[in-house]
Amino acid sequence: MKTPAFIVDEELIRRNCEILASVKERTGCKILLALKGFALWPMFPMIGNYLDGVCASSPWEARLGREQFGKEVHAFAAAYSDADFEELLTLCDEIDFNSFNQFKKFQALETGNTKLGLRINPECSTQDPEHAIYDPCAPKSRLGIRKQDFEGQDLTGISGLHFHTLCEQNSDDLATTLKAVEEQFSDILPQLDWVNFGGGHHVTRDDYDIDLLCRLINDFKAKYNVQVILEPGEAVALNAGVLVASVLDIIDNDGPIAILDVSCTCHMPDVLEMPYRPEIDGGDLPNKKNHTYKLAGLSCLAGDVIGDYSFDAPLQIGNRLVFQDMAHYSMVKTSFFNGVKHPDIGIKRGDKIEIVREFNYQDYKHRLA
Repeated sequence: MKTPAFIVDEELIRRNCEILASVKERTGCKILLALKGFALWPMFPMIGNYLDGVCASSPWEARLGREQFGKEVHAFAAAYSDADFEELLTLCDEIDFNSFNQFKKFQALETGNTKLGLRINPECSTQDPEHAIYDPCAPKSRLGIRKQDFEGQDLTGISGLHFHTLCEQNSDDLATTLKAVEEQFSDILPQLDWVNFGGGHHVTRDDYDIDLLCRLINDFKAKYNVQVILEPGEAVALNAGVLVASVLDIIDNDGPIAILDVSCTCHMPDVLEMPYRPEIDGGDLPNKKNHTYKLAGLSCLAGDVIGDYSFDAPLQIGNRLVFQDMAHYSMVKTSFFNGVKHPDIGIKRGDKIEIVREFNYQDYKHRLA
């Protein structure tokens, strides 16, 4: 297999889906695949055996979900243009608004059977401060409607509320969020048909408290008689895919630097944005093993640096490195910056790897004209 390449393991995706399906079975909730986190559509037929549909953030995502997943399609965006909203109406079972301005603008349209909802901001931040970029409840957030902004508003036509406040978090943080939601919106909740708990639930992580999640869902459903919806993206693909890279060169500048055929800015931007440190097969923290290297990308961005890793043996040009947990929020964010070659995409089925997509110069060329 040539590098670079994303490889997603079908059986590991299935394992994650089985865990999510067990939550559905215990609670009667709906679970949607968040396409913003994982959108490898050749795997949709298998995932569709377990989940209820997809949630989208744009007409293109909604269309992909409608055409390739073929089940429910829900949508949320910070704002909709006229053209985008009209297209979403042809694709979606539910559309959620980020403001009363947008709701009032579009509520007069003939929406047919499409349900309408509002995203709320419970102003309850449970994020680690270093991940503030992923905190929708941060001060001056642009996402969600605060309770004070409901004053005097007519909710006719609204069938549910949507909140999304978590990122890679356990169910104890959901409990904290639900307490804030109930304290602020308890007068509205009994009027609703459904409540969307959003994403960020790390349900398939080994230490995730699934029993607490199920209790929270069941208690909320019983108290308010609503359908509960979850929309994880990461949990579907957690620990189910890798990015395989090769060492192109090794240089020295106050220590050895290995230049790889992958790039943070092109292939795993969350390493810079989140930030986070991906694990590598056989790699460890700096100086934990005998040979420590700074691993860096091949782009012209000075900060295209993955991090410092130590290995048992010296790295050699041509060595393969396997970055773990690269299926979610990496594949969907890749770019052609610098014209750097996009990794192939493969699916591991049993002992075989099927390459489902290879990229070429024409893909790069026609991205801009």
